[in-house]
Amino acid sequence: MATALALTAGGCVTVHGELAVVPSVTKAEAAKTLREFTAAYNAADKAHDPDLDAAHVTGALGAINQAGLTSRGVTYPEGNPQHSPLELTDAEFAIPKKAGWPRFFVADADSNRDRDDSAGDNRWLIVFLRTGPDDAWQAAYLTILFPQLIPELKTDEDGFAEPVALDSTALAHAPRDLGEKYASYLETGKPEVFEDGPHTSGWRDSRKKEATRPGRSKQYLDEPLNRDDYAPLALATEDGGALAFFTVRNFERETAAKGVRIAVHPDVKALLRGEVHSSLTKERVSSQAVVVPPAGGGSSSSSGKVAVLGRLTGLTSAKGA
Repeated sequence: MATALALTAGGCVTVHGELAVVPSVTKAEAAKTLREFTAAYNAADKAHDPDLDAAHVTGALGAINQAGLTSRGVTYPEGNPQHSPLELTDAEFAIPKKAGWPRFFVADADSNRDRDDSAGDNRWLIVFLRTGPDDAWQAAYLTILFPQLIPELKTDEDGFAEPVALDSTALAHAPRDLGEKYASYLETGKPEVFEDGPHTSGWRDSRKKEATRPGRSKQYLDEPLNRDDYAPLALATEDGGALAFFTVRNFERETAAKGVRIAVHPDVKALLRGEVHSSLTKERVSSQAVVVPPAGGGSSSSSGKVAVLGRLTGLTSAKGA
């Protein structure tokens, strides 16, 4: 894997806290949530059973995780022969104060999947979401970043993070619009609001290379996912910008000329509907972690453009025709 929905509200208080501006979670509950997620993740990964962590994931991460486990459960029905338990330690929590629902927080943890104090050292950023007072905390976004890429978040005198409204005009680009702009950029190169890099210009270049090969062609379609548990989430950074997470859905259709066979990978075949004769359509969900500069420029991005820090993309379905 390579790789905050926020609402502003007044200070009115109700019995259930829907209008009270309060911390989304206590640090103790956040730590417990992370431990429970890790335990469920390990159980599901070991057995290749999506049911074992379904209650702990949602949104983009949930779609990617559940489809991946389903696929591997078909290709390796006896479980994961290479399972190695995930460990998440040295966790820090960015907990925003906000009113109403949903509420969220970000866990920033070190994993045992890298080599600390080396060029490959990284941190796991997991965004946990809770949609109502009777709902459980679930992991909605995951991105894995080099420590130096993680921006400094703005905090108040009590150490709590600051959520950013989806339609904020304090940013160069409102979090609500990121998915639509990214989907458009991937297809057309417009609008030019994203910095060049592996998840922007690099991804577009790789698509161009794959688009036309002898006897076959590929077409791409991208669309934002902005509703419910797929909605963007953002936290303010110290320089006036924001660390934001958002989701898009990617479609890739491969069409073969008569007599040309389309190869179907076992992981794809496990999620395949229909038979592949002349075309194969793959559907993926892609989540992005980005830094959005403040309106009018600022140190988040010298170019005033959005920097895509990391991306987690996973196949969720396939259809043959």
